[in-house]
Amino acid sequence: MQGSQLQRLVEVMDRLRSPGGCPWDAEQTHESLLKYLLEESYEFVDAVQSGNRIDMREELGDVLLQVYFHARIAQDDGTDPFTIEDVAETIADKLIRRHPHVFEGLEVNGADDVLKNWEEIKRAEKGRTSALDGIAMAQPALPLIEKLLYRAKTHDVELEIPQVNDGPADESAVGQALLSVIAWAHASGIDAEAALRKQAMQLSEQIAGIEAR
Repeated sequence: MQGSQLQRLVEVMDRLRSPGGCPWDAEQTHESLLKYLLEESYEFVDAVQSGNRIDMREELGDVLLQVYFHARIAQDDGTDPFTIEDVAETIADKLIRRHPHVFEGLEVNGADDVLKNWEEIKRAEKGRTSALDGIAMAQPALPLIEKLLYRAKTHDVELEIPQVNDGPADESAVGQALLSVIAWAHASGIDAEAALRKQAMQLSEQIAGIEAR
């Protein structure tokens, strides 16, 4: 493994999970840790948005801990164990396969070609035929819709997106209006989540300013 501190983290996790280590760490499972993986990811997002480099380093470390923790749990599996080395090997091999323009001399004309090749290689590797294959349907609605729109575009699926109207508001009408706005942002190359988050930050500053009067 490259880097003494990464190896040190392996050793720390091994001690925590081994007999005589930490009782709490020893009883954790993949399922019990999922909420922490999500929480730490959001905290890293907050750190990036704030621009605080100290917080970014700390929160990214917490995300890294979750990866190592899950890998150490997987190491104890009785039927299909794997280690952090296996995880690193898998992702390194994937990056090489998915970047033929870097490792095999394939010519590309910018980032759009890179994304197109990535999707085509991924589709071939996993034998996917549907635009829906492999989409995490449990993710929050906003990124889910953006992913669905992206997959539809890359699979040449023509969608009929309802337009925003000023009629009575009910669950269906509001849902269609939100879909229309997200599709508009997606077609314009704008990250709807990032745009909405920026507005939320501005709104929070406005609220704080009013409260401070």
